[in-house]
Amino acid sequence: MIDALIQGRLRRTPESRTSAAGKPFAVASLRTTVRDGSAVFVSVIAFHQAAITALLALSDGDSVSIAGELTPKVYTPPVGEPRINLDLIAHAVLTEYHVSRKRRAVQDAPGGDERPFDDELPAA
Repeated sequence: MIDALIQGRLRRTPESRTSAAGKPFAVASLRTTVRDGSAVFVSVIAFHQAAITALLALSDGDSVSIAGELTPKVYTPPVGEPRINLDLIAHAVLTEYHVSRKRRAVQDAPGGDERPFDDELPAA
């Protein structure tokens, strides 16, 4: 298992699904770029309710960061070179909404304009 944090844009609107056992989950597809500018596609599945809710609130083209268990794979198309494809089981989803809400909370706090964003981290 690889613990990862992946950032990119959704390729289409996430979908809600239900397993054969009746458990809800969500699926999404994420496009992320690598150092050389090429794209890598990440297939995302979420089972935790908070991650499902956050994914389903998004739509095609939205920017998102997702943390979870990453599995690398190789996709070989009928024509062309093999490509890397990644599968990610999402544990946490961070969107622009979460960042904006955090910034507002910090700015609304007493002395909020003077506090750095990382002041909640424990001292080393």
